[in-house]
Amino acid sequence: MSLRSTTITSRKRLATVLVAGIATISLAACTSNDSGGDDEADTSGGTSNAAAGSNDETGDTVVIGFSAPAADHGWMGSITESAENVAGEFDDVDLRVAEGTNDPAVQISQIETFINDGVDAIVLLPFDGAALTPIALEAMSKGIPVINVDREFDDPNAARVTVLGDNYGMGVSAGAYVCEQADGNEDAIVAEIAGIDSLPLTQDRSQGFKDALAECGLDVDARVAAEFTVESGSDVTEQLLQAEPKIDFLWNHDDDQGVGVLAAIENAGRDEFTMIGGAGSKNAMELIQSGDSVLKATVIYPSTQAADGIKLARLLVQGKSMSDLVEVEVPRTVQLYAPVVTADNVDQYIDTAFES
Repeated sequence: MSLRSTTITSRKRLATVLVAGIATISLAACTSNDSGGDDEADTSGGTSNAAAGSNDETGDTVVIGFSAPAADHGWMGSITESAENVAGEFDDVDLRVAEGTNDPAVQISQIETFINDGVDAIVLLPFDGAALTPIALEAMSKGIPVINVDREFDDPNAARVTVLGDNYGMGVSAGAYVCEQADGNEDAIVAEIAGIDSLPLTQDRSQGFKDALAECGLDVDARVAAEFTVESGSDVTEQLLQAEPKIDFLWNHDDDQGVGVLAAIENAGRDEFTMIGGAGSKNAMELIQSGDSVLKATVIYPSTQAADGIKLARLLVQGKSMSDLVEVEVPRTVQLYAPVVTADNVDQYIDTAFES
């Protein structure tokens, strides 16, 4: 886990606020749920009585349309790969994968094709949530449940289920880890390398980081923004290191851009600080395991969100619920946890990590 046994009081207070705002539900136990009844599934996205037997038992074939942006970085590539791998575990899932695209118009046409083909459900990570909202609403109106992944629609009615990472929680986790490591040193110098500043997800991550640091008397002393790419990570880190002769802690929002960040750090010959990554790439975890890098931790932003979406789509169409929940319906919103990965717990996470 994310060092929760030693989490500071500030983290507990922030966690209380987060829990009050939204229920965080693990999907690790989507299987092995015994539920009674043989009523036919409500294809509008409702789940009437689940068929008897384990959720993993083969049922009626479920045709799922899947669309996501182009795999132009490791995390996004893992989104589609993980979805395909999970679908392949079920004999009763027919997954139809559209070619990844960063053109909203093309993605809209893909969803139109799924609707015309009469798929049973659509799992959609929109390149632009606002642009894809109308077509998602159309699918829902025609009885095809939409599972919205990662980037939210403008209208909550455009999806039966929304599967999200926790961007604010990432910042909270990173900030709480810094506070733990600073151990009361309010003079510690903290730097931040953000992603694209115009994106709400970047803003949420930065706000969570700032809020967590404030609880232990720290703030962000230096901040630069990159573009989630290796090249931009290298460029802004070079500027940061030139401007800041001493740093104690450095949080980089994204492990893909972190490849460039680490290259710039090595070129500058700097090793006086502790670095925390973001998203949880396999490359980052291997460096953490080695102990030979300034990178000592990374905060998970799961690339398994679409895979969870596939499992949820199958449950919805087959009229089943989720294991270990009393509720007979699949939840409307599922927000995944943002744990901190360190050398102490990296073995728990590295097998599901993505390649930068």
